[in-house]
Amino acid sequence: VQLQAFGGGLVQAGGSLRLSCAASGRTFSSYAMGWFRQAPGKEREFVAAISRTGGRTYYAEFAKGRFTISRDNAKNTVYLRMNSLKPEDTAVYYCAADVADFKSGSYYSSRTGDYDYWGQGTEVTVSS
Repeated sequence: VQLQAFGGGLVQAGGSLRLSCAASGRTFSSYAMGWFRQAPGKEREFVAAISRTGGRTYYAEFAKGRFTISRDNAKNTVYLRMNSLKPEDTAVYYCAADVADFKSGSYYSSRTGDYDYWGQGTEVTVSS
């Protein structure tokens, strides 16, 4: 499967962005999806995850109340809506796919190692 993330850019603190990640190559609804980010000099960290049916979502603590993950299986796309952005949200954001054919429809993961495919990343810069 190929993942293409886009929608990043430069935004002022307090602003919003919506990231998108388009998937191709396999049945999208067979993947649980996640967003991760990596800031300069830091390790990649979990942001949000969504089950393959979209019925369950999970967020890192810093994302709760500000970020919303969603998916449209008909469009093979997962989204990350980010509101009230802060300078510390500056990072490259990656989408990832976790093959979940034989897992519960409510399955999701926050662990990097559980994901099988990664997109190329889209850069988000939040200015103060």
